[in-house]
Amino acid sequence: MNDIAYPSGPGRRLILRSSVGLGITVLGRFAWGQDAAAALAKAVHERPAGRDLTTLSRMELTEKGRAPRVRTLVTYRLDRNNGETANLMRFLEPDDIAGTGLLSLQKAEGPSEQWLFLPALDRVRRIASDRKGGRFVGSDLYFEDVEERRPTMDRHRLVGQETVNGVPCEMLESVPLEAGSSVYRRRISWIDPQTALAMRVDFFERDDAAASKRWVLDVKRKVQNYWTATESRMTDLGSGHETRMVIQRALYDRKLPERLFTSRALADEQLEADFRP
Repeated sequence: MNDIAYPSGPGRRLILRSSVGLGITVLGRFAWGQDAAAALAKAVHERPAGRDLTTLSRMELTEKGRAPRVRTLVTYRLDRNNGETANLMRFLEPDDIAGTGLLSLQKAEGPSEQWLFLPALDRVRRIASDRKGGRFVGSDLYFEDVEERRPTMDRHRLVGQETVNGVPCEMLESVPLEAGSSVYRRRISWIDPQTALAMRVDFFERDDAAASKRWVLDVKRKVQNYWTATESRMTDLGSGHETRMVIQRALYDRKLPERLFTSRALADEQLEADFRP
């Protein structure tokens, strides 16, 4: 993938000839900066990632003084032609969490919807919007973190440039347009313009100045010619508790069926077992 093509415009070409010209230039550059930030956010969201994706992953939960807890899960993603994205996650191991599943649906317009299946209760329940800040199966990931978020739901601006793990990045700040649409007050993402992958994301919940969580991409590689984040970790900066995700196998463009992304398939894992990698 080539460098992101940021919009060009008069803000780059105006000549400082007078105080009026200076004012126009500043406004032009401000508008261009907003356009460039929005373009980068859109590029990340629309990064080529196939029509569908299946992964087999390992989740490792670590905290100081305790042995890591390891879980195995399978995930499925389907990008629909109408602009919607559907995701299904299913835990396979260990026994105390096996069968637990989460179905997420990001609509083309409006808020996303999520449903959780708990085998012990043998029922599907909808995740209320005010519960999306809850920890997903005891990890450092919130329910909001495992769903898609459209870039049009946030206001974006470029706030600097830094290098992460040897990769020069654009720093992109994203603030929800509607406060109730996210558990976070703002996010700062370190984006690699060459791949449109986030290399790091800082999440701010209660304080605009101090991040509460940090996500870092440790390993990326091309799978079927798609850049894939194969190893990453989310850290609670207050407690030091960490959730590490390792994708052991990734399969793109398998023509996953629509029936896989239903509450029926969520409640009956036999309906999705045939599609496991």
